[in-house]
Amino acid sequence: MLSPDAREQEYLLHAIEGAHGIGTQRELFLWSQGALQALLPHGVLLSIQLDEQGRARQVECLHSTVLAPSARALLCDPAQGPAPAWLRQWQQGGRQPLALQAGAMGHGLMHGSGALAMGGSAFVLLGLPGEPGVRESWLLQLLLPYLHLAQQRVASAAQAPALAPAVSPRQAEILEWLREGKSNQEIGRQLGISALTVKNHLQRLYRQLGVNNRAHAVARSAVQPHG
Repeated sequence: MLSPDAREQEYLLHAIEGAHGIGTQRELFLWSQGALQALLPHGVLLSIQLDEQGRARQVECLHSTVLAPSARALLCDPAQGPAPAWLRQWQQGGRQPLALQAGAMGHGLMHGSGALAMGGSAFVLLGLPGEPGVRESWLLQLLLPYLHLAQQRVASAAQAPALAPAVSPRQAEILEWLREGKSNQEIGRQLGISALTVKNHLQRLYRQLGVNNRAHAVARSAVQPHG
């Protein structure tokens, strides 16, 4: 039975604490370049989402080394890239941590989660400083649940609808009248302000919502939290 030394205990605790705060792809990248690098130095991390049959559905590539666009595109291709072959090797090997020879990417290490009904995942570390051994496999196995949960949170955040920036109460009032098809003059009369003031509010609102006309402002504000 392996056990972490004092340095590894400190790094493991730091990695586990940091993994709980991951909610975006950028946060996952920063964590991989800090806490994960301290335990398992690598050049590329592949995060693979699996379907119910255990096949690659989506592959994300996080890398600190320089990758040619074509190489990155191939690594991220869930059908034509290396992920399907690596997944087959991992599954045929009893779903245990798998050492890889990744050609120009050097030594690699792969492990995954078998919870396919809930959305499985697999992770590949490429560009390791040497051939991975028992200790590297053991460390990746310890971190796997935290990697899996972090990936699920990142995937959920990516699928959530983007909300427009919050609008002020006055902007919300103007938006309501826009939905009614009122002109600037009519809105001004309803709110007790001039048509020019309404126009100024609208110009700021357009910039805030990233639109350039009244119809787009109404459409953009359909998923709009009011401030």
